[in-house]
Amino acid sequence: MMWKSIVYKEWLKIRWFFVGYTLLGILGIGYLFLTVKHSFAFNGGKNTWNIVLFLGHQFFSPLKYVPLAGGLTIAIAQYFPETVNKRIKLTFHLPLGENKILLMMHAFGSISLLLSFLIFFGLFTGFSLIYFPVQMVADSLISIFPWFLAGFSAYFLVALIVLEPAWKFRLFYSLVGGFFLTIYYTSAVTAAYGPANTGLFVLTAFLSIALLFSAHRFRKGEM
Repeated sequence: MMWKSIVYKEWLKIRWFFVGYTLLGILGIGYLFLTVKHSFAFNGGKNTWNIVLFLGHQFFSPLKYVPLAGGLTIAIAQYFPETVNKRIKLTFHLPLGENKILLMMHAFGSISLLLSFLIFFGLFTGFSLIYFPVQMVADSLISIFPWFLAGFSAYFLVALIVLEPAWKFRLFYSLVGGFFLTIYYTSAVTAAYGPANTGLFVLTAFLSIALLFSAHRFRKGEM
């Protein structure tokens, strides 16, 4: 079937980037909890908990830009090759409908990114529960959730920018997108993002279809 061919083509483009990024992310989480283990051994469990609870130390802060790096990596690996000699125009000639094909490509990249993020999220949760109470872990998950949304937003924005045929619009999207991503990284105490996470999720979901505008201009050859 045609959709299987599209999925296979997308997999060939991103497979090594996906595997490499996922492995590096797993190693990063492993290193993070080695430092936590060292802190427990050196400072003691009660002192470490006091540092986290009362001094505001966010032991998970090294993860801050890991999802963002994933979004950028997968998006560039997936969409940049399509712009070389406008190769994506060949894809648009397949008998499935241009927007449908593009959304299938977009869904594949998003799902690949989601798989990596679920692995990271699961490992982080599991290891955290070894060292911290459930409530502290829950608060930590609330705090890191926007960073994973930032990874998806970066993926969606790079797709929008790369497929945009006009450099003036690419620059504009880059500036606006860079500002938009800062929303996910506003400094806050642990769990402070709780009331905002739903709104951020909705904004990220809307951003997922933004590339259709650039794709329309790309296939029409606008400059």
